[in-house]
Amino acid sequence: MTTAWISGLAGVGFVWRSLTFANPVVDLTALKSRNFALGCFFSFITGVGIFATIYLTPLFLGRVRGFSALQIGAAVFTTGVFQILAIPFYAFCAKRIDLRWLLMFGLGLFGLSMWAFTPITHDWSWRELLFPQALRGVAQQFAVPPTVTLTLGGLPPTKLKLASGLFNLMRNLGGAIGIAACGTILNDRTNLHFLCLAEHLNATNAAMVERLRAVAARGDLVFGNPAQGQAGALKDLWSLTYREAQVMAYADAFTLIGLCFAVATAMVLLMRRVGPPKSARAEAH
Repeated sequence: MTTAWISGLAGVGFVWRSLTFANPVVDLTALKSRNFALGCFFSFITGVGIFATIYLTPLFLGRVRGFSALQIGAAVFTTGVFQILAIPFYAFCAKRIDLRWLLMFGLGLFGLSMWAFTPITHDWSWRELLFPQALRGVAQQFAVPPTVTLTLGGLPPTKLKLASGLFNLMRNLGGAIGIAACGTILNDRTNLHFLCLAEHLNATNAAMVERLRAVAARGDLVFGNPAQGQAGALKDLWSLTYREAQVMAYADAFTLIGLCFAVATAMVLLMRRVGPPKSARAEAH
């Protein structure tokens, strides 16, 4: 607790010094701009969405479905394909539509893609993942470029270089925190769901009793030992319960990410409109 308090106070002191001193170690004064502060938040949330889903989807396919690395790659590459396909549509819209609306569309579509992941079951494969991943690919294309323009487009050139570094840092920071948070969710929620499911696995559960009897009978035929058959049946029941608890935990993680994007989508209304970026600001990308 003491270490946490010291770290918190040090963080507050660092931010205060960076905002008030003439030559700070890190220039945070760009955060006084509403668009830049909001843009950093959107960059953080986008980082959570991009990196956390890249973490969750292969992990699900490997742990729950037992896919090989090649099978996982074949199942998840569709996100990049749909992002590439969305580029000409974004270029067309960016010349005609306020970037704030495009950003709102991108963030909202990202949240919708997370919602499309929530009905996930243990037998999901590339077919079931195709639609949510397609939404996510299009959402990434409509969320990232307008965020860059709206965030950095209104800053003076003197602040642009340091501000762009801070802006890009927020996306990576969002990815790191998002992956860590999802790992914690998977661990804690899997245990919770397992305990909740286990409460219903008792002698009054007719379906469970029948399954145990059938699996134990098969094990008895294989091993020729009723005790081994019963042990195998219990192990099979544990594996089945743990698999379903894992799947429910993945759904929880996707739901939480979707809620983050719902909040971010509503906050786009607070941003001010800016013009298209000048060529001198290409370094910001």
